[in-house]
Amino acid sequence: MIYNHSFEIHCERRPTFHDVTGEVKSFVESLKIEKALVTVYSQHTTCSVLIQEQSDDTDFYGEQFLMQDMVRVLEKIVPTCTTNGQYLHPGPLHIEIAGRERSEEAWWSLNTDAHLRSVLLGRSVCVPIENGEMLLGEFGVIYFADFDQVRARTRTVRVCVTS
Repeated sequence: MIYNHSFEIHCERRPTFHDVTGEVKSFVESLKIEKALVTVYSQHTTCSVLIQEQSDDTDFYGEQFLMQDMVRVLEKIVPTCTTNGQYLHPGPLHIEIAGRERSEEAWWSLNTDAHLRSVLLGRSVCVPIENGEMLLGEFGVIYFADFDQVRARTRTVRVCVTS
């Protein structure tokens, strides 16, 4: 059997990390399944889903220090896109099509760093379910990460349970 669920979260115009563990856990518990596999997935190409420890300390935006440390490391590997031409993408054709077909502002395409970071970290995680419980370990938390820094948006988190 396959069970699907989705919910929305709001992401700011900066790297954001949302603890989605509770929502996923509630869905899994509602199914009353003893053994299965739950996949949490992002359909958005500038977002990732990851499992990490909840680190308690936060900055002024409420982002955990461990997540901010990750952003700093990623910044060294994939610098934030700040100007047109910094990366090959977006090219003029992409900007033209995005404006014509999706009414996007040209500067919205300056998110190449977010696309590359998403590829590096992945867009899904799979967690086994045994005895009706997700096996996240003692400190594991499921985070939905949005690396796009050009605009705030509503994002969809997808959950699929396969039993």
